[in-house]
Order: sequence, then structure tokens, then C-alpha cells
Amino acid sequence: MPPAITYDPRKHVGVHPERVSHVSSTNFPGHYPDEDHSWDLERFKKGLTVKIERLSNRSIDFDLVGVDASIANAYRRILIAEVPTICVERVYVWDNTSVVVDEVFAQRIGLVPLNVDPALMDMKQSQNDQATDRNTLVFRLQVACERRKNAPKDTTDPSKMYINHEVLSSHLKWVPQGEQEIVMADNPPAPTNLNIVLTKLRPGQEVDMELHAVKGVGKDHAKFCPVATASYRLLPLVILNPEKPVPRELAEKFQKCFSPGVIRVDPRTKAVSVDSKKTRNETMGREVYRHPEFEGCAQLARVRDHFLFNIESEGFYPPQRLLPEAIAVMRAKIATIKRAAETLLNNGDGLGDVEMVNA
Repeated sequence: MPPAITYDPRKHVGVHPERVSHVSSTNFPGHYPDEDHSWDLERFKKGLTVKIERLSNRSIDFDLVGVDASIANAYRRILIAEVPTICVERVYVWDNTSVVVDEVFAQRIGLVPLNVDPALMDMKQSQNDQATDRNTLVFRLQVACERRKNAPKDTTDPSKMYINHEVLSSHLKWVPQGEQEIVMADNPPAPTNLNIVLTKLRPGQEVDMELHAVKGVGKDHAKFCPVATASYRLLPLVILNPEKPVPRELAEKFQKCFSPGVIRVDPRTKAVSVDSKKTRNETMGREVYRHPEFEGCAQLARVRDHFLFNIESEGFYPPQRLLPEAIAVMRAKIATIKRAAETLLNNGDGLGDVEMVNA
């Protein structure tokens, strides 16, 4: 039998009927008398864990254990705003006789995710930078709708009546520039989803555009965001009170107060226990607190340093690569701060700002 879990305000966030308690971390120097809580690299390594719980083509669930909420939230924010991707930034419209106006059409095209590795492209420093084969990809969109000659007379299905009745993301054709055809030969640039409907056409309507895609980050525009969602929650914890067990005749009612599978009931003895592997599925609805007969039988909590991440990739990056990319961005930020501190220490007089070169 595993040891009984007890509520520890140093490690847990209390979840009560109408409030939460012990939200802030207290493991910092000076909070507890005669205890050393100074940061130690070896101790941090022992407590740090990253474990993948579920992985698919477009999403990942993983646990990040042993870090402060500020670090976990920094990774989440970086994933949303600072991991670079490639998207269409400029649209040159030569002809557009569809019902969608140019500006709306251009915005829809910009939101189409592309399967281009951002590491192969340079980022423009300003919007007025010269377009080159190192910082710009060129696509062409040419679609004209025609009536299908042999279409059945009694059909009302546009796909049978017309040719190119929809403009899809698959119609974006990459036009290599410079050395791009050699560099990107293994993975030619194209939309990640070829079935995105951009607009609909009817006979006589057509679109003809040139599209320029560049490297950018989500804090500049949401279209550059590499994730559809990036969120985390703290690991739920259901703590049973051994001094006040759940009455046998109420065991099944107690079980229904939680998400399916969280509470186990012995079919013979009606004894109640917690399935530690399924507590992560608990929604923390606090239903158990609504019933006076269960008062004192259980306490709800969350583990303060155990984060359950869910990330959905919507672009070039496979989901398992997103966290390493966020870590790389954070390391670059830390390196910049380190250089600034070293410059201030070595060259600054403490009386003004210090200018950094190539920060």
C-alpha cells in the first residue's frame, strides 16, 4: 500500500468550497527559520522531470515537474508569442473578381500555416528590408472557375457543375527564388493543410495573386503563432481523511462527486480509495463540498510544482519539438541578460544606462 497522502501547505494549493489557499510558493531563503532554501543546481536537477503522457501528430500532453509557476508560465507565453514561424505577410493582387474583397482575402491567406522550417529563413529587421531568397518565400495563386461541359443537367452540386468552384490552400504554388530550390528540395514549402477554403468562385470569376511569406513571431501578429492552444493546469489531488472514512452506504454517491475513474469503490467492502493514475482527469468541480454528509471526508488540492501541459501544434513544428524551441528562446533571453549584467559590471559607473552592442 502506498503511504497515505496528507495536505502539505508547502507543496499543495488548497481548494476549498469558495476559495483557494497557499497559492504562493514559500521555498525561498529566509521564509522558514533555520532552513536553507537557497537555490542549488544539483537539487534542482533531482526534482526536475519532464514526462510525455500523450503524443499525436498535432498535439502533446506532458508533465513538467519541479519548477516554479513563473517558469512554466514563461514557457507558455514564449510558445504563444516568441517561437518563430513562416506566414504570408504581403499579398500583391493582380486580379480578384471573387465575392471576397482584397483585404479580407489577404488576411485569410495570411492565416494559412506553412510547413517551412523557420531555421532556414532569416527574419527581416524592418518591413522595408529588401526581399531576398534568405528572408522571403514567393507563392503564386492563380485560379479561374469554369463551367464543366459534361455536367449532368439535373445536378445542383457545385463540384459537378464547375471546375475550381473553390479556392483552396492547395492552390498556393511555391515559386523558388535564388538557392531556395536547392536548400528546400527535401521539403518544398506548402500549406500544412491543403483543404482550407479561402473563397468560392463561379464561372467568370478568378483570382491572380503573388504572395510573399516572411519569418515572424506571434507577438507581432497572431498568424505567426505556432500553436493553436498552449495551456497548463496544476495536478489535481484528492486527499481522503483516514479519521473519517466515507460511509459504506454512501460510497457510490461519493464516487459520483468526482470525474470518472478517480474514485474506486471496492465491490465487496465498499471501501473508498483514490486512483492516483487517474486523478489527473479530475476537473475539481468541488461537488463533494456540496453534500454535508461528506464534510471532512476528503480535501481537494493541487500540487504546486506539477504542471500538466497541453499543446496543439498548428504549423511546421511537430508537437514534441515545441517545448525545446521555447527553451531555446528563453536561453537566448538569459544570455542577453547575462551580457547586459557583465557589461554593467565591467564598464558601467552605475550613474546611467549602459548601451550594448549586438544585444
